[in-house]
Amino acid sequence: MRRICAVKQSARFPVSTALLRRLAFASIIANVGIVVTGGAVRLTGSGLGCPTWPRCTEESYVTTPEMGIYGVIEFGNRLLTFAVGFIALAVLLAVLLHRPRRRDLVPLAVAVLLGIPAQAVIGGITVLTDLNPWVVGLHFLASMLVIAAAYALWRRITDPAGPAVAVVPAPLRTLTALTTVVSAAVLVIGTWVTGSGPHAGDHGAARNGLDPETISQVHADSVFLLIGLSVALVFAFRAVGARRAARAAGVLVAVELGQGLIGFVQYFTNLPAVLVGAHMLGSCLVLLATLSVQWATRERQPVAPAPAPAPGEQAVPVAA
Repeated sequence: MRRICAVKQSARFPVSTALLRRLAFASIIANVGIVVTGGAVRLTGSGLGCPTWPRCTEESYVTTPEMGIYGVIEFGNRLLTFAVGFIALAVLLAVLLHRPRRRDLVPLAVAVLLGIPAQAVIGGITVLTDLNPWVVGLHFLASMLVIAAAYALWRRITDPAGPAVAVVPAPLRTLTALTTVVSAAVLVIGTWVTGSGPHAGDHGAARNGLDPETISQVHADSVFLLIGLSVALVFAFRAVGARRAARAAGVLVAVELGQGLIGFVQYFTNLPAVLVGAHMLGSCLVLLATLSVQWATRERQPVAPAPAPAPGEQAVPVAA
């Protein structure tokens, strides 16, 4: 009886698919925004504006006037984490209140919500390790994983809850998977480039010891490989008539070219902070465009209704 009342109570506040999708999209934007603002912390030299964690100082959880603008920037970024977490919590509640209930969405919503405090803890470790460049890179990559989960949730909302069915041949799915792996590798190598460069987040922070010119060349080579694979996907998808996948691959190529242009310009202009920040935003867009291509290679089918029992037969319940 109590369970029936609880169901009726929650049914009074149903969440529409449109609202749920808007909240999920806001979660993507918020998580991309926290990457950009985190980059601003590093690019302004405010990485140790709050020299400890979880407190801002040994005596205070908030910034103090004596810490100046660097403390304000670092503490402001910490506060934004709560805003991003609030949006993720709102998405999870919306998933639970959505009718009909989509159980397949719950794990993704939970992953996004739990990923935010996990990413914050890694951010705290970066402070406690005096901005160790390897930990800083891990902090960025953790954000990429949260963005990927938020994107998957956003796309699954309008997909049926049934099984995924491939819409392109197996060789093209393999090529898509390879492109995704190379895209991830580009992001990882990019953190190595950052860890070798001048933007340490604080004037006293160490660098990773890699030669900036050499690792930048490795990064550029991986980008060329990624662009080549992406162009191949465009023509391959067109050849098999997969128009939706071809469009997604075309968008990926355009994003990669824009990101590559920013990368080359920033390299030959001694890494101005504004362009480095734009390059960080571009990294998020490359990730999202890559996931879009991956998504376009398959479609989800509606859940097949259970067959009706034959006359005279008794329906047997199936365990969930």
